[in-house]
Amino acid sequence: MEEMKQWTNELQQWIHQALHWIHQIPSVQIYVSIGVLFLTTVFLLLACLFRRTKYNTIVLAGLSGSGKTVLFHRFQDGSLPQGTNTSLDPNEGNFVLYSESTEKGKIKHVHLVDVPGHSHLRLYEYLPQTAGLIFVVDALEFLPNCHAAAEYLYDILTKTSVVKRNIPVLILCNKTDKVTAHTKEFIRKQLEKAIDRLRASRNAISAADISNEFTLGIVGEAFAFSQCHNKVTIAEASGLTGDIVQAEQFIREHIRP
Repeated sequence: MEEMKQWTNELQQWIHQALHWIHQIPSVQIYVSIGVLFLTTVFLLLACLFRRTKYNTIVLAGLSGSGKTVLFHRFQDGSLPQGTNTSLDPNEGNFVLYSESTEKGKIKHVHLVDVPGHSHLRLYEYLPQTAGLIFVVDALEFLPNCHAAAEYLYDILTKTSVVKRNIPVLILCNKTDKVTAHTKEFIRKQLEKAIDRLRASRNAISAADISNEFTLGIVGEAFAFSQCHNKVTIAEASGLTGDIVQAEQFIREHIRP
């Protein structure tokens, strides 16, 4: 009891001293301090909420004929669509990945968008909400389309909305089940060389023409995807056989519960 009484007396003395110190501070300083504390608290709360914003949109982009629509249906319901008709409008859906549809527990839905190969402008509409972008390449007919694919990929990797939001990009080499398909390492090297040539030619354009783009690579060095502002990885898949594990891993890595 004596110790408790002593502790209470010491606490009262401390409170008295604190109140005395506060009364000595001019009221203006007190109001300013309260205001700063309030604004700091609001800023921290907003920053916390912003950091917790989680996007669940994954975009499939690439040239026409690369197999994006087949991959879309594989992700959605595991089906293999009949025919090879080129999509004119985006395929879009909000669903649990087919490979995870039988799993128990809370699994976050994926908002998947398959953008037609000819519609680059439609792609840019989705970028502000994109958590990850899968750029599909036809590994079977790669060489004839290498330059066009490199141009499309260059535009993506220098896009302000991609770089500033640090959107991860997966280059997905599709149709690798075919014996004559090119390997992902071959495709990576050829795309890097093609983008390096594009970089040299586009850097020669006046700054006014590329004012809204970021530059790629390191000056004086050959271009490599490792030099990009945002993370770029490469993987293989086969929409025909349903071998899409690496693509699913990319999706799940960037779409968290």
